[in-house]
Amino acid sequence: MSELSVNHLLGIKYLNKKDISLIFETADHFKEVINRSIKKVPTLRDITIANIFFENSTRTKLSFELAEKRLSADVVNFSAGQSSVKKGETLIDTVNNILSMKVDMVVMRHPNPGAGIFLSKHVKAAIVNAGDGAHEHPTQALLDSYSIREKLGDVGDKNVVIVGDILHSRVALSNIFALKLQGANVKVCGPRTLIPKHIESLGVEVETNLKKALEWCDVANMLRVQNERMDISYFPSTREYTQQFGVNKQLLNSLDKQIVIMHPGPINRGVEITSDVADSDQSIILHQVENGVAVRMAVLYLLASKIK
Repeated sequence: MSELSVNHLLGIKYLNKKDISLIFETADHFKEVINRSIKKVPTLRDITIANIFFENSTRTKLSFELAEKRLSADVVNFSAGQSSVKKGETLIDTVNNILSMKVDMVVMRHPNPGAGIFLSKHVKAAIVNAGDGAHEHPTQALLDSYSIREKLGDVGDKNVVIVGDILHSRVALSNIFALKLQGANVKVCGPRTLIPKHIESLGVEVETNLKKALEWCDVANMLRVQNERMDISYFPSTREYTQQFGVNKQLLNSLDKQIVIMHPGPINRGVEITSDVADSDQSIILHQVENGVAVRMAVLYLLASKIK
């Protein structure tokens, strides 16, 4: 059986193209499973997985939890907000306490970039990064690419534009790595103040004109403005942002082709996209949510098979 080249999923930048293909092929299998009347398989029956979230998350946490339960794993949920972390306990103490309960895998979201890498060096468990600060969010990028593959047949040579708050987005960075690895052409679009200075070094182009970006692309991945990560004002007003970088049906209809609209959620309806775009037949947002469970099942299954 093929196996992943890594023992943890810390970021897309540690994967190779074969890893991504293997995850997608495995996800195809699990997608069949979750569309059956009996949605569970006993694959991870002897595996215990701890979900450790040091930042609030609803969708990612639910998606992982559902994936784990579909695989029949034992699941321990730990929300750091209500825990000893507030009393000053360190990351390593928290995790060691959980591992002393004989946990095989840890799915972790943490506000600090590199938290998963730090953890993987200190604890004996497979680590899945569910988002580390504004750094990476690998399973989101995998499910995004998987959704493009499902819709357009392949990711290679497709034109993908990522629109919005690139600076604060872990989704953007992971997506850039994943898309480039599979041979897609990538542009980013947004206010100059929300685009990292050296982004071109990742092999992507910057386009500040939204209409031009949409005319070029096959797929537009719309990101929300992450107000919670901003300590200063990056643009004059939400209204002005929406006028320049928001996608509405009128704009979509003015293009001479149909493009695919994606969004990692949560959506600020009426800011980056209007409701009639989010709910249109060009949007694959709900497919992304469904695919998220299958892709996360694949990642957990493939990492679990490497646990000695």
